[in-house]
Amino acid sequence: MFPTKAAVDELKRTWTDKLVRVKPGVRPELLRFEGRVGRVVTVSYSGRAVVDFADGAWYDVADFAAVLEEVTDDAERKKYDATANSAQKLPGRQS
Repeated sequence: MFPTKAAVDELKRTWTDKLVRVKPGVRPELLRFEGRVGRVVTVSYSGRAVVDFADGAWYDVADFAAVLEEVTDDAERKKYDATANSAQKLPGRQS
C-alpha cells in the first residue's frame, strides 16, 4: 500500500539531505552498508528513502525509519564524501 502524498511530503521534509547510517544487524541485505555514512537524497512516492552512500549509485531503502539512523557525531559526518560520485550539480571533470 502506497502512503498518501501528504505523508510522503512530510517524510521528504524530515529526511531529505540527512546523513544516515544503517543500524547494525537490522536487515541482512544492507550489511554491505554498515559502518558507512550516506545521504538521503529524497523519499520516493512509494515511501522509500533514496540513499547515496557515495559509491556512484543510489539505493531505495524500504521501511527506512526502522533501518536508518541519523548521524549526529561530527567525526562520523565527515566520513561522507559528497564528491565521491557523479551525483552533483557540477561534478568535477573525469580524467
